[in-house]
Amino acid sequence: MAGGLGVDKLTKMLDRLGRWAVAGVAEFGFGAALVGESVFWLAMGRKRRQPVRLGPVVAQAMEIGIGALPIVTVLSGTIGIMLAIQGVYSLKLFGAESRVTLGVAMSTVREFAPLITGILVAGRSGSALAARLGTMRINQEIDALTVMGVSPVRFLVVPALVAMMVMLPCLTLWADLVGLFTAGLYIAPQLGSTMGAYVNEVTSLVQMNDMLHGLAKSVIFSVLITIVGVVNGASVSGGAEGVGHMTTRSVVHAISAIVITDMIFVFMVTR
Repeated sequence: MAGGLGVDKLTKMLDRLGRWAVAGVAEFGFGAALVGESVFWLAMGRKRRQPVRLGPVVAQAMEIGIGALPIVTVLSGTIGIMLAIQGVYSLKLFGAESRVTLGVAMSTVREFAPLITGILVAGRSGSALAARLGTMRINQEIDALTVMGVSPVRFLVVPALVAMMVMLPCLTLWADLVGLFTAGLYIAPQLGSTMGAYVNEVTSLVQMNDMLHGLAKSVIFSVLITIVGVVNGASVSGGAEGVGHMTTRSVVHAISAIVITDMIFVFMVTR
């Protein structure tokens, strides 16, 4: 009897694991298909008489980029000061506090600015995209677009994807500037230097490859945020409760995807 119960529990566990694996692969395939279809509509939409309109892209860009400027500015400045404080404190133990500018500059430009900006946009705009698409799915508005002969991907996904791919790197660049500036407000007095000397040191240390490293990651993050939001929004069922569940799921998945992708990206480019 006990052996039979053990086998039954193991079978149920393997069944659930298999279902989760199949669902995960299906979601990944759905996301990849969305990327491919989005590229198709960008390239062929005008020939199909369904071009991607500039108006929706600009509206999405205003919501994603301009609307996120205050919170990105505040947190980037805070992180810049935090890195400066920790850097000076840690390097002072070895008598190497004069090298703090190098550590702060590299950390901000290559890692913290794109990562924090991506997480903020995922929590702010990625969740909003999932909620909007989920509500439209519950109200059968997406089905109505299909019946009218309008591609939901072209009408709903492509503008958000293009706007995200443009605005997230811009926000990352802004986060670089704010983080480095606020770090300098602490580092310069601690080293008995001036802001002008600090700026000169930063510009001599930070190379174009370092900037491109962070901006390339932000482009990848923008695709992940959009696709995760769309996949979760399109999978909503069960009314308002389902919308709330998928919105939360979208944020968790997007942040997890950003962090894991960041780790893989850093591993690959630093080999």
